[in-house]
Amino acid sequence: MKRLVLLVLLTTSSIASAQVKNDSTQIRDFYDLALLEGQSYQWLDDLSNDVGPRLSGSKGAENAVNWAKSELEKIGLDKVWLQPVMVPKWERGAAERAYIEGPDGRIEVPVCALGGSVATVQDGLTAEIIEVQGLADLEKLGTDKIKGKIVFYNRPMQANLIQTFSAYGGCVDQRYSGASEAAKYGAAGVIVRSMNLRMDDYPHTGAMSYGDLPNEKRVPAAAISTNGAALLSKMLKQNDKTQFYLKMNCKNYEDVPSFNVIGELTGSERPKDFMVVGGHLDSWDLGDGSHDDGAGVVQSMEVLRLMKAANYTPKHSIRVVLFMNEENGLRGGNEYAAVAKKKGENHVFALESDSGGFTPRGFSFDADPANFAQVESWSSLFKPYLIHYFELGGSGADIGPLKNEAIVLAGLRPDSQRYFDYHHASNDTFDAVNKRELELGAATMTSLMYLFDTYGVIPVNER
Repeated sequence: MKRLVLLVLLTTSSIASAQVKNDSTQIRDFYDLALLEGQSYQWLDDLSNDVGPRLSGSKGAENAVNWAKSELEKIGLDKVWLQPVMVPKWERGAAERAYIEGPDGRIEVPVCALGGSVATVQDGLTAEIIEVQGLADLEKLGTDKIKGKIVFYNRPMQANLIQTFSAYGGCVDQRYSGASEAAKYGAAGVIVRSMNLRMDDYPHTGAMSYGDLPNEKRVPAAAISTNGAALLSKMLKQNDKTQFYLKMNCKNYEDVPSFNVIGELTGSERPKDFMVVGGHLDSWDLGDGSHDDGAGVVQSMEVLRLMKAANYTPKHSIRVVLFMNEENGLRGGNEYAAVAKKKGENHVFALESDSGGFTPRGFSFDADPANFAQVESWSSLFKPYLIHYFELGGSGADIGPLKNEAIVLAGLRPDSQRYFDYHHASNDTFDAVNKRELELGAATMTSLMYLFDTYGVIPVNER
């Protein structure tokens, strides 16, 4: 009896060792293909330099949809289609202009309109500036000290936070809600310090909201570069009556039609269980959106191409979804989830890349303890590639609407120390992305998708 038990244990151990070896070999194949014969960097070149900026509702976004559909069709997927979605349309117009009225004359400073802002009057806005460190300061100052002035939000990203997305989250409320809150106190306009850890002359745009403010009470809102913010703050300390001039020509329009772009490899064993990998196809209009989120788009496309190149046949149906309108509305992610629910589609896993094309460090997961334990059991397979970060805590904005008790959500986590040097700024261009880092990220995503496809998601009733 003891010999039988020992034989069973040895056999089980041998099977497990063989499977680990198979997994390791398959993952190595994905990395070899990505690094030696990868397509992601060329795709990014095409998307960034031929298509260019892709703000929702723009001609660039339309061109991006057509480009993505055409490229996915070339891979030889089982299905490629466009999913209609209505998106907001906002245009920046002519280049913004701003200057500080100093004792020795006008000092020009770099600014850009925040996405969704109203314009200034035709001749521009001139007013005194009042500096604050956040939304809470408005109530302390009150209407008497704010009315008729431009509110200058100057709270920086917290530099001692190693997780730079935490630093971003700690101050982005002043960009998103700063105008709506300042307008309640009679402010004439808003200037926001750019969400950037580096001192430079690039203003960073981004989404803002007026909430339920009526149109006639909305005030113009712009970002100022970190160097410009430092100069303005210094001058205000010398003279709290300093005047600031701002001119913007932006305009909001009615919603317009656009599309998510979707491609699918149909599963051989579980074709009605879907796994998704994706990034957002839209970008802001200042640069060409190479890091945010061109990198995520081409990495997601590369996942399915690598599987085809490796002659890997997935068990589950695997979709690449290139979402439209993450930047200023999340319409694409919401529409994809709504259609999936309406059709009764069973989504079991989703992975998003929307943190730039830098060196991959690992993944964050929105998962239950049982599935996260399974993920941790795969860590040795990623160790040869220096992928060590496996943490609970978030996934991605576009896949978030798919969340339910059954699905596992994940986000690729590249090194983030330089990400906010480029995020939403005019220097987010193709030359800022390293070919090898981009390809490593694509291989890493493919490997995780392969493991979830191979072992599945642990069902709710087995947790």
